Amino acid sequence: MQDTPLSFPLVVGIDVGGTKTHLRAFAGGTCVADHVRPSSGWRPHDPVAAAGWLAALVAGTLPAGTRPSAVAVGGHACETPRQCAQIRTALHLHFDAPALVMGDAELLVPAAGLDRGVGLVAGTGSVAVGRLPDGTAVQVGGWGALLGDEGGSAGLVREAVRAVWAAHDRGEEPDALAENLITAFGVDEVPGLGAALENAPHASADWGRHAPVVFAAAEAGSALARAVIADGGRSLATLVARLAARGVPVDDVVVAGSTVLAQRALYDAFVASLATSVPGARPRRLDGPPVEGAVAMARSLV
Repeated sequence: MQDTPLSFPLVVGIDVGGTKTHLRAFAGGTCVADHVRPSSGWRPHDPVAAAGWLAALVAGTLPAGTRPSAVAVGGHACETPRQCAQIRTALHLHFDAPALVMGDAELLVPAAGLDRGVGLVAGTGSVAVGRLPDGTAVQVGGWGALLGDEGGSAGLVREAVRAVWAAHDRGEEPDALAENLITAFGVDEVPGLGAALENAPHASADWGRHAPVVFAAAEAGSALARAVIADGGRSLATLVARLAARGVPVDDVVVAGSTVLAQRALYDAFVASLATSVPGARPRRLDGPPVEGAVAMARSLV
């Protein structure tokens, strides 16, 4: 890339989500790029590959003849400070500009215009992040569909299947939740749901896409579905409580994610549980895109 001819520093913010990636670039107050693409090919556990993927995205998106003055990235599955630092170091092989790499949930607090607080994401998965008073980042949750992600869409479907299995073992007739899951996974009866989950090639995505049937069953009167959603809300509040127990300030909790913001029942269950488990914590729905947090962080580098 050539040096930028723009009058102001060109700052680039990137939000690499589990499904899609959003890049925004500003020169002063002027947006010079706003691009969304699939996150396919993102490999955060291979720092060199991840840096190359990001560099290609930047090169292919910015106006011709320009180069970034600063880049901030919030990356899905960037789980540890060491991993983020390795990607940042590898980025310097592609362009000589200040760079910052963090987990994508860390974008929520600056995206909300706050200096501190907790970022909570419940989309396909679930994770919460915050910082200790000394600035050290702390992440809880985000363990994937097989082991965790309670309150995310994949975790909700997993727990819904467990609930209908238990009901089946008690000799109960299939309710609306069981019928919805049987239809969604294309099996003939409740016992077939186990193999359907096990045979899914991409557990998080393949399980998570069926989450709407859990909420539909709750609206249809399924007590099992309502209990699964309530438990999901409690699990999300537990993530915040764990951060508080580790000394993270949790006065403001910025909430984002395609599942929790789209499904009012889950959000309400989370808010109710948060009021009990972490009194004084203020939940805030993120109204704008998380990439704005990346842009704000990039601005702080110049």
